[in-house]
Amino acid sequence: MSEADDSRRSFMKGAALAAGAMLAGQMLDAPEAGAATAPIDPLLHGISDLHVHADPDVRPRSTDEIALARKAQQMGYRALMLKSHDWSTHDRAYLVREAVPGLECFGGLAMNRTHGDSVNVTAAKMTLKTTGRYCRCIWMPTYQSAWDASQHGGKGIPVVDGSGKLLPEVIEVMELCGKENIIFATGHSAPAESVLMSKKAKEMGVPKFVVTHASEDIWKLTMDQAKECLANGAYLEHAYLAAIFGPGTALPKYTRTPLEEIAAMIKLSPERSFITSDLGQAMMPSPVDGMRSFITGLLALGFPQKEIDLIARTNPAKLMGLDV
Repeated sequence: MSEADDSRRSFMKGAALAAGAMLAGQMLDAPEAGAATAPIDPLLHGISDLHVHADPDVRPRSTDEIALARKAQQMGYRALMLKSHDWSTHDRAYLVREAVPGLECFGGLAMNRTHGDSVNVTAAKMTLKTTGRYCRCIWMPTYQSAWDASQHGGKGIPVVDGSGKLLPEVIEVMELCGKENIIFATGHSAPAESVLMSKKAKEMGVPKFVVTHASEDIWKLTMDQAKECLANGAYLEHAYLAAIFGPGTALPKYTRTPLEEIAAMIKLSPERSFITSDLGQAMMPSPVDGMRSFITGLLALGFPQKEIDLIARTNPAKLMGLDV
């Protein structure tokens, strides 16, 4: 072999190595690759799930927020609202949006003991000022509510005083939500407390008042209470979790609500109802699979597509402040 051949071979080898290094660098810097055509699920296309749980959290979760956002986007979702009982999620929604551009992602704040032993107005005010302004919901106390605690002989965070009147701090947070045009949600309040708050929300002109878990376990409204809340302008949330937890599942202590019963309450006013998954718990169906099953189940019960569109697409988007 001549010196010229040897030199040519060395040059080609060096060029190949340089090209490989450059390509590797580009791959490291490039966004995560995806399928050429996303496998959008027609049942899920355009929906918004306003109640999902994911890591990071203090409870075991089946996925993390970015992985869930990517999956939701792949299936054609329009929006997600992240929920943690203990931590704010509106600030994390800002970061999820950076990681998964194109998916509308929002969060909120649940008024549990992480933020004090009473409904914390200052926490609500700071939430509403956070970068991006992606807070779309403030929930009253959830698993640490006075109502939940009373079921086990404990003492939780109240929303009413000893005479049964709404506490001033609850009314102040309701007023803040009304001014910002975001959701004020009842959290894990007693059904009677939810009715009381719906009356106050109507009096104050709060446009986005939501009864959380309207058809679920110990927070479930009676049909008469549901009608009263609807008459007061409330939106009723119906979570698929209610239809699938209970004995024999990873959440055995809860009482399951038959899907037919949930459907009957939705039928009171599809215009003021919306569905969520409330999933993300470890060893339970994923939020995406749960929403698919929820919609499939309602269709099997005779719901027309226009009502599915209302409760899974139009109403959730409206509550998120998105164009409809």
